[in-house]
Amino acid sequence: MAKTEVPEKDPTHDLKKELQRLVKAIIEESSSQDENGFTANVVSAIQTLQTLIDLKKGGKQEQRSSSSIEIDDRIVGFFPPEFICPLSEKIMRDPVIVSTGTTYDRSSIQKWLKEGNRTCPITQQLLPSPNVTPNHLVREMISQWCKARGVRYPNPARSWNRDGLTEADYELLLSLFKMLSSSVLASQKEAARALRSLTKRLPPFRAYFSESIESIPRLLTPLTQPEIDPDVHRDLITTLMHLSTHETNKQIVAETPMVIPILLDALRSGTIETRSNAAATLSALSALDTNKTLIGKARGLKPLIDLLEEGHSFVMKDVASAIFNLCVDNDNKGRAVENGAVRVVLKKIEERIHVDELLVILAMLSSHHGAVVEMADLGAVSCLFSLIKETNCERNKENCIAVVYRICLTDGSKWKEMREEEIHHGTISKIAETGSSRAKRKANGILDRIKIRRIHTA
Repeated sequence: MAKTEVPEKDPTHDLKKELQRLVKAIIEESSSQDENGFTANVVSAIQTLQTLIDLKKGGKQEQRSSSSIEIDDRIVGFFPPEFICPLSEKIMRDPVIVSTGTTYDRSSIQKWLKEGNRTCPITQQLLPSPNVTPNHLVREMISQWCKARGVRYPNPARSWNRDGLTEADYELLLSLFKMLSSSVLASQKEAARALRSLTKRLPPFRAYFSESIESIPRLLTPLTQPEIDPDVHRDLITTLMHLSTHETNKQIVAETPMVIPILLDALRSGTIETRSNAAATLSALSALDTNKTLIGKARGLKPLIDLLEEGHSFVMKDVASAIFNLCVDNDNKGRAVENGAVRVVLKKIEERIHVDELLVILAMLSSHHGAVVEMADLGAVSCLFSLIKETNCERNKENCIAVVYRICLTDGSKWKEMREEEIHHGTISKIAETGSSRAKRKANGILDRIKIRRIHTA
């Protein structure tokens, strides 16, 4: 007698029946006050659907515990409103507080700030700093709520994949920070060297530092110790320079309290490479107006001017760039004058050292009355006229005549010197004829003042 084959049981049969039961329960409980039961059934339904999908794809049915489902934005409506980010309207994975006291998900508020916004999205108040603080209380509340309902609330590091930085990259950063805090010098050196390389080559590593308020202090930990190894010093200052070239980092780097003092100390006591990179960092940071004020108030101009006076060719361009950026701020012009900038800059110009860069600074300072008085006293007029006659650079001629014009307006005793220059060499008339439009205006202004009529050429 032939054996009757028993049809193989459909492996999805029980799952479908369970899903029917859950959907019925969800519909019945949607109008009840049992929030916990309603949410638990929704989560179970999602788990059951996922198992069905796995089976349809050919996978094996797995025993899924209620704690195996990840937090899901599709069930955002079942979470208490205080767990939802007001900016993204999604469940907060990594809640942080801004200075107005409002809590957001870290990735959402950082994206908002990266887009150039400087206000709190909810209160519209100006945020004096882009720094955020982890809201451990809210995170714990969400974690406990999820635990009670069988939902896995991920660690922030699990969902961390911003700006192309992978979780493996993130773990590498953490390990390097740990090495930096080691008392073993070899570990510090290795970590500092690696961070210098990573932040130079890979933008995501630079971007990370605007995402984590703790990262910059951790980076600079070895530089707070009484004895600093020169190699570690150089590599960490260079890393800071790399970070400062990233636009979203400029404010958070400068506003980290330890940064500017560390940079100023590096200007005074580092190796020549360290000093140059510290100057380049200050130059990059001072691109922001708020940072100009911070650096100026921290007495950042004095060590820069001192370094300029030392005259190391390796550092001159970076130092000049930093001084120029800072002196865009009117208060910093006064600070620069008080710290001897006019004397140092004029002396270097007389020695024909980095004339292009330093003439721009001199022209910038000439809008400050005290600077112009000092220029006149130090013989700037004759120096600038000699430079006009020997240079072929139109920009330099323009800056020279602009400074001479300022001195002409401020110090009447110099009119005779200017008149003699014009009579014997026609220096001012030549610029009035052939210079840039700005140079022509300044030259004609001087000619009007010294009462010399320009002779037009045919």
